[in-house]
Amino acid sequence: MNTTNDLNDHSDSDAPSKPAPPTGAGSSALAGVVAAAMVVGVAELVAAVMNPAAAPFVAIGATVVDHTPEPLREFAIEQFGTRDKQVLFLSMAVVIAVLAVSVGLLERRRPWGSVSLGVLGVVVAVVVLQRPNAEVTDVIPTLLGAAAGIATLRWLIVRAPRPGDTPSPLSRRRFLVLAGGAAVLAAGAAATGQWLGERLRAITTDRANFRLPIPRVTAAKPPRGTDPPVPGLTSFVTPNDRFYRIDTALRIPTVTRADWRLRIHGRVGRSVELSMDDLEELTAIEKMITLTCVSNEVGGDLAGNAVWTGYSLAELLSMAAIAPEADMLLSRSADGFTAGTPVAAITDGRDALLAVGMNGEPLPLEHGYPARLVVPGLYGFVSATKWVVDLELTRFDEARAYWTERGWAERAPIKVASRIDVPGAFAALAAGPTMVAGVAWAQHRGIALVEVQVDNQPWAPARLVPEYSVDTWRQWTWQWDAEPGRHTLRVRATDATGQRQTDQRARPIPDGATGWHSILVTVT
Repeated sequence: MNTTNDLNDHSDSDAPSKPAPPTGAGSSALAGVVAAAMVVGVAELVAAVMNPAAAPFVAIGATVVDHTPEPLREFAIEQFGTRDKQVLFLSMAVVIAVLAVSVGLLERRRPWGSVSLGVLGVVVAVVVLQRPNAEVTDVIPTLLGAAAGIATLRWLIVRAPRPGDTPSPLSRRRFLVLAGGAAVLAAGAAATGQWLGERLRAITTDRANFRLPIPRVTAAKPPRGTDPPVPGLTSFVTPNDRFYRIDTALRIPTVTRADWRLRIHGRVGRSVELSMDDLEELTAIEKMITLTCVSNEVGGDLAGNAVWTGYSLAELLSMAAIAPEADMLLSRSADGFTAGTPVAAITDGRDALLAVGMNGEPLPLEHGYPARLVVPGLYGFVSATKWVVDLELTRFDEARAYWTERGWAERAPIKVASRIDVPGAFAALAAGPTMVAGVAWAQHRGIALVEVQVDNQPWAPARLVPEYSVDTWRQWTWQWDAEPGRHTLRVRATDATGQRQTDQRARPIPDGATGWHSILVTVT
């Protein structure tokens, strides 16, 4: 009897132990999401101290922008306009959440979730190293974030309730408190990173303390008759907070006045490097210029008019003695973006500027503080580099810029365009006298004529407000005796060279949209 018991006891002790039951799917998924939040939060905090551009969320987003197929990119701009970056960030957050849930579920029985998180960290680190101006140390935020995420995942998984253990409500509550605490810690790290990045670089304070140069000649005031009293008509001067913003920067570069330098080199007689103090020794000028984005669809609002304060770009380049064979200015921003501008468009007498002010104040951060380029008559992607720090004189057959590498046009002069602002599309109108109004532009050539057509009736000339300059848009108005029914209104413009806006529709890429803007209205 005793022998039998001894044998049974010996048999039980040698039996292999059963593996621990897996954690619940819900708890595992939550642990994965919190771990992912910790990755982002810690990486954001470390990047704020080292290099904000090294934050993995920003690096991944910038890489997505760089490799987005052209039709999808234009669809995003057309549908979301200046909110395209917010949509991108939201989409990235959704993808990260899905991956985080998957990582948590993989961690239920074995640490495969931790392994996956480590692999993802390495992949993202490689992506960070591929960004312009990247250094080896830029991978540190990503790797530390991944390590913090793995530690958080393991810590939560060990403490997660397991179905086979018949967890009590108290243990579930304890796990939720721990997960919530870790999530708050992750959010706090991200918020601290944002706050610390601002304090370390003090870019907002730097801009607030920036004193605009006093221009030798100020921009003339708009002529009498500008901004006719038509509700809904675009204002002649675009306020800074309403000026369109389309660029590739997911995080605004932070360059202070003291740190900023502009290098002029390449096919030149001598290289030149300028600081803000150097610029203050030069003569400042002030010009009113309308800018247009090549992504603007027919009838779109990606155009704006502002007073720009700065320095003659032609004079700055002359300091370096441009070589005769140079035909392209390759400008580079602080975040590595490049644009190629024809040298002829800078040296032909037009008001090409290195701008430091916009509408009487320092450039807004999102519009290029502390310095950007403004070249009348060319779409922004070949002329309006923000946060500019480098100007290289080269040739179109030797170098390619960011967008030309992706198949966009090299020189891109702005095409004549016009838009109906009032009435709005699908408006319901009362029969009788009705004001139709809008804007037209053909920078560096000027607008000579705007015409409006109702249905298939003859074209009628609109009234143009007095011209400010050939480099600004012109507002126009037309009085219509509206009759009951559904009607189509169209507009077309002719520039000062006699070039009439074509009715042939073309997409914005590679060199600007074409076609007449039209709207449908109902008159009762």
